[in-house]
Amino acid sequence: MKNSAKTNPSQADALLQGVERAYTEKLRQSEKTSCCASSGPTVRGDYSSQEVESLPPEAVQSSFGCGNPLQFAGVQQGQTVLDIGSGAGIDCFLAAEKVGPQGKVIGLDMTPAMIEKASRIAQQRGYKNVEFRLGRADRMPVEDASVDWIVSNCVINLAPDKAAVFREAFRVLKPGGQLSISDIVLGGDLPQEVLDNFEAYVGCVAGAIREEEYLAAMLAAGLADVEVTSRFVYGREHMQGWLNSVEPGGSCCGCSVSLNPNLASRIEGKIWSAQISARKPA
Repeated sequence: MKNSAKTNPSQADALLQGVERAYTEKLRQSEKTSCCASSGPTVRGDYSSQEVESLPPEAVQSSFGCGNPLQFAGVQQGQTVLDIGSGAGIDCFLAAEKVGPQGKVIGLDMTPAMIEKASRIAQQRGYKNVEFRLGRADRMPVEDASVDWIVSNCVINLAPDKAAVFREAFRVLKPGGQLSISDIVLGGDLPQEVLDNFEAYVGCVAGAIREEEYLAAMLAAGLADVEVTSRFVYGREHMQGWLNSVEPGGSCCGCSVSLNPNLASRIEGKIWSAQISARKPA
């Protein structure tokens, strides 16, 4: 697999199709075992116990995020929130409580199985102000200037064309609208064997870019007040846990890997979860 920054459109499409298949399998496995939900460097404990208790358990068990994008978001009653890469809907259901019955939450995901599960949960649990739409982050099926807040949880790193995602985010935001993103970014170059490993891409590592590139893409799209509000740097223990989450040459969560276990010491401190905020100028 080539570095995502250099993929052409056909390569990008093929890559995203592979990601879709992998996350469909992740979802299937998470419904059978805690393997996927508990392994990997992207799992964070940024949700309060009250938030977790308020959520449908079936959504929590299929969450693959790296933070809580709503933790520092000032979402208000009556607003419209868009969740890019909504998965099984954990952040959408939290946002639904914040916007209230007069507000609206749109969950966007490119994996049909995720949309199906999230929609089923919403219907069964009586969420009247949440809807889920099938679509890609770089081609959002969302109206211009229709969203007050965009949140995203460990998804944009999977997009081959991150600049296009931010241009789309700028388009759908209302003037003065804001973003709150949790995502994986890099602080240094990764070994080529990681960049070339598809399972490392699905694991939100190989597709990540340097933090400064990420912020520059946001600014280039027209967003303002771009700021990293917090960072959680993954050390050797986290990286070793990620490598150990699957057996070399084996499989778990639908992914098989054959990465050198000594990689942990070479990539520790180079990968972190960043909480990033920005806004569209009024």
